[in-house]
Amino acid sequence: MMNDSGSAVRPLKVLVAEDNIINQRLAVGLLQIMGHTGVVVGDGEKALKCLAKLNFDVVLMDVMMPVMDGLQALAAIRAQEQRLGGHLPVIMATSHNEPGDAARFRRAGADGYVPKPLEASALAAEFQRVIRL
Repeated sequence: MMNDSGSAVRPLKVLVAEDNIINQRLAVGLLQIMGHTGVVVGDGEKALKCLAKLNFDVVLMDVMMPVMDGLQALAAIRAQEQRLGGHLPVIMATSHNEPGDAARFRRAGADGYVPKPLEASALAAEFQRVIRL
């Protein structure tokens, strides 16, 4: 697989935190087309449990989820990084696109933002920007 500059892109292991089954399938399908693998969880609490057990290159985090929403999970990830070091790129996703969302998510600790419905080009561009593939 190649990026825009023609160099090889390494496959990413992506944690997809998304409660909607259609959005889960779309995300995993796009990731597969892009040559990446996705592990899906349905809420922020499950995302934190999964991150405690497995390593990922990036998290694609829905903002609005039951049990623990994406911003709460992001805050927990960043708090753990403050204690233990390291940095896991987190890209927030929401269908409630409001002006200023990207800036608000950055202030909350997110590395990136993509609107929903997810589009391969926007997701690939954000991976490229956030992870420097």
